[in-house]
Amino acid sequence: MDLAKNIIFLFVGIAVFLIGMTMMSSGLKKLAGKKVKNLFDKIANNRIAGLGIGAATTAVIQSSAATSVMAIGFINAGVMTIFQAVTIIMGAYIGTTVTGLLVSLSSVGGGFDISIAFMLLAFVGVVLTFFKNKIVKHIGEICCGLGLLFFGLFTLKEAFAYYEIKDALQNVFLNVSNPLLLLLIGALITMLVQSSSASTGIVIVMATAGAVNISAAIYVAIGATVGTVITTILATIGGSTNSKRTALIVFVMRIVMALLALTIIWPVNSSTNFLENAANSFSSPAWFISVFMVIYNVITMFLLLPFVQHFVTLSKKIIKDKSEQEKKQYIKFIDSKMLGSPSIALMQVKKEILNMHQLSHDNFKCGYNMMISQDFSKKQELIEIEDAIDYLNINITDFLISLSGKTEQDDMRIVGGLFHAINDIERIGDHAYNFYENALKMKDLGLKFSQTANNELQQMYEIILQMYDLTFDILNNPDSEKVSKLHSLEKQTDLLQTKLSDGHFERITKNLCQTELSPFYSTFVSELERVADHLTNIGYLYIHPTGDVE
Repeated sequence: MDLAKNIIFLFVGIAVFLIGMTMMSSGLKKLAGKKVKNLFDKIANNRIAGLGIGAATTAVIQSSAATSVMAIGFINAGVMTIFQAVTIIMGAYIGTTVTGLLVSLSSVGGGFDISIAFMLLAFVGVVLTFFKNKIVKHIGEICCGLGLLFFGLFTLKEAFAYYEIKDALQNVFLNVSNPLLLLLIGALITMLVQSSSASTGIVIVMATAGAVNISAAIYVAIGATVGTVITTILATIGGSTNSKRTALIVFVMRIVMALLALTIIWPVNSSTNFLENAANSFSSPAWFISVFMVIYNVITMFLLLPFVQHFVTLSKKIIKDKSEQEKKQYIKFIDSKMLGSPSIALMQVKKEILNMHQLSHDNFKCGYNMMISQDFSKKQELIEIEDAIDYLNINITDFLISLSGKTEQDDMRIVGGLFHAINDIERIGDHAYNFYENALKMKDLGLKFSQTANNELQQMYEIILQMYDLTFDILNNPDSEKVSKLHSLEKQTDLLQTKLSDGHFERITKNLCQTELSPFYSTFVSELERVADHLTNIGYLYIHPTGDVE
């Protein structure tokens, strides 16, 4: 019965420890979210600054995975380079070692166990969560998470104290003494729990309880540094090419440095028992392992820092951008061979603009849905369509320039209008992409529009969809009456912009809406109104290339 009870303690301890880490990290992210993003915004191509920001951010929010995912998010949004993201993630790997030092506090001896005091924070945290003030609530979440983390460690130590569990684990690690296998075990454990801090913390407790020797613990902890990259890799699924390059770089870096460390430590430790002897000079195995991992991460990251740009160059050779041939699939109707027959070329370029307009329509609906529902399942599709719109914009513009020198005077006015039309369509595509970027930022901050706000926004959205239908009709069959109707609908969006802004302000004054939503809501409404303006421009330009209908 005692064995069964201690096995339960073992699994419960791991579960509580992981929950505590998650809760503490969540609270820290909420409390420091805006400051973290401001730090990210300030980085330029300064590798030391990137390393420092990554380390500081991770030390604050206690999650290298969260820092890495944020960096990948910035890359996908196009506001951060691969170089910047890599240096930040490298810094994150240094910052994450703070958790190991924190866990080591549970091994401090003396008359009073300091970990008991930390466990009391769970109760303090629960009390603070009852307060209405958001900052106090976040502090409560941090305290509660920290308390649960130490309670989980305490439970684990109790389980490892049972000799049958300790002996079983010792036998496992005696049979798996090959450092390469131990490295692999550390990587696999981290892939499963999605946290190198968690797997390292568990190994530290095992080493303190004597369930695993120092050498094995160090090899597993080094392996954990490789496994933590899986979170970065997962974050790039459906992301941009640059995000995939970033994941490749940090993965290669981690493997290279882990294997390099192994080739140095393994032979030295085998002949001199270096790790065990070095641990004897520390007050506990926990402190030795945590300090060793700090030194390991700092040294390896600074060794790699001068070669970041070389890694970036190499990643671009391995993961290539779409070839020109692949991009040509976006063009469906125009070809330089048509320029010999200007009338046919003009007819075909109108079809190509219709194709481009359909793509902007698809992305507009997709981006809008992301802002309302924060469903990013079509993220990759949106990114690819935005790429297609930009490619079409360049190529249709070049085609029109070539065509303008071959058309008759009467058609020159139409060609001039088409220039403006593709510019308006491209701008709608940009607005749709902005919706996606802002939706990501809202999700990171834990913000979402209320159902009342969604219902109001739906009014403007439905009007814009009507305007889209009209522009498709006008592109296919120009009609002044349809353009007049388009103009009337655009006036409705102007009125709605004011109405929606007033409604949002009223909700804020009545505490029915979060103040933090204001910049996102006002920007969203403004951009929707701008989409309506661009659609109206397209209609005008097809009927009156040199001016509107009024």
